[in-house]
Amino acid sequence: MGSVEIETDEPLTPAGRLFLRPEINQVIYCAIGLKNPIDPESIKTEVLNSLMLKHPRFSSLMIRDSNGREHWRRTHINLDDHLIILHNPIKEGDLLDDKDHESAVNHFLADISTSSGLSYDKPLWEIHLLLAHKCLVFRLHHALGDGVSLMSMLLACCRRIDGEEGLPRIPSFENKKSNSSSRSGGGCSGSWWRLYLHYLIVLWGFVKMGSFSLVFVVEFVLRALWVRDRETVISGGEGVELWPRKLATARFSIQDMKVVKKAVPNATINDVLFGVISSGLSRYLDHRGSNALQQGLRMTGVAMVNLRGQAGLQDLSALMKDNSVSPWGNKFGMILLPVYYHTSGADPDPLQYVKRAKVMIDRKKHSVESHFSYKIGYLVMTYLGSMVAGLLNYRIICNTSFTISNVVGPQEEIAVGDNPITYMRVNSSSLPHALTMHMLSYAGRADMQILVAKDIIPDPEFLAKCFEEALLEMKEAAAATNKS
Repeated sequence: MGSVEIETDEPLTPAGRLFLRPEINQVIYCAIGLKNPIDPESIKTEVLNSLMLKHPRFSSLMIRDSNGREHWRRTHINLDDHLIILHNPIKEGDLLDDKDHESAVNHFLADISTSSGLSYDKPLWEIHLLLAHKCLVFRLHHALGDGVSLMSMLLACCRRIDGEEGLPRIPSFENKKSNSSSRSGGGCSGSWWRLYLHYLIVLWGFVKMGSFSLVFVVEFVLRALWVRDRETVISGGEGVELWPRKLATARFSIQDMKVVKKAVPNATINDVLFGVISSGLSRYLDHRGSNALQQGLRMTGVAMVNLRGQAGLQDLSALMKDNSVSPWGNKFGMILLPVYYHTSGADPDPLQYVKRAKVMIDRKKHSVESHFSYKIGYLVMTYLGSMVAGLLNYRIICNTSFTISNVVGPQEEIAVGDNPITYMRVNSSSLPHALTMHMLSYAGRADMQILVAKDIIPDPEFLAKCFEEALLEMKEAAAATNKS
């Protein structure tokens, strides 16, 4: 550990303190595959010259004062303490193709997802160099920041390989607003009716927001207390976070998802993703035996929603401003997202899964559930302490069925130094859920890491195949719909 600089300690945010609770203790793992063999000295030089070491979170120790309150304290970085080099293959045997490397890396990630966590004797991050597999694994504590913050930091350390200057670009999914000024003409009567209609639409929007918010907030509170999903073959529960893990990867084409999105009016990529999850889980439950399951059985997922003033990934300099609308840190709310079981053949149209997902997600968008969860978590953490906040979050996870996240990555290929990146994948440390899914897009592809408690879900590779086949089936149905 390096010498500590004399500098004012900075308290952790409430969300950062929550992620340090032993029952939560979330670490993020970002696996980055490289095209060429890894040169450790080159990686070390890249890191030393990167913005990451200039960032106060990545150059601070997490300490606790006499009252048990957590603070950040600036320190000197010894990079050798953070670079962990593995020369030999993770698994014994010949490495013949990409699937062998993927299996080995996933085996490594699954093992460390249930490890003891990061050492508090140094800043809470590490970089593992898996030389035999041409893979970097960033191991970052969630207290450092959320997915938006950490991905923005990562991209600031990379460069585009298409010859263009500047940082990698992130595709924008913001809705384009129509220009209504050109329609503002007409007679006085037409203007009055338009104004009247506008107020009716606004009033109806408030009514929907109030009704949906009331329903979802009450459900959220009940989930934190005792309401629990019905038991299925994917259910976890208290203590499952300690069980051994397996990890598999489901691969999707962004273009395929866009084809499906186009076939369902006003749908989004997230609608398609949840349709795929609903269809894929139904397929998997059929495979494991569905005799006792009823049509429409609900399985509830926990998802995090970005609450920043600006959507998507941001420029790192903007994140670091004190008055930023999109500040660095953990700025997100929690929502409950249900998917429903339907036996094979119950829906002749595979797009019905997407349509149902869209209806559900649209209702969530019209509510304040995510803001409520953020505010209530802040208040509980502030006035009742991290122990109570951690317990409530733990109960919500125990009473639901899975975790899901979706982070948008760069739309073009990028490189670490001069070494092109072939894939980017992310997962987190284990939770009471027996199933957690994290999707990250990169250069027209999207890889979803499926982390499971292997004594409950022994075949995550088959589950990944169920998701992939669900999207392909939807794509075929969407192509037929789009042609007609």
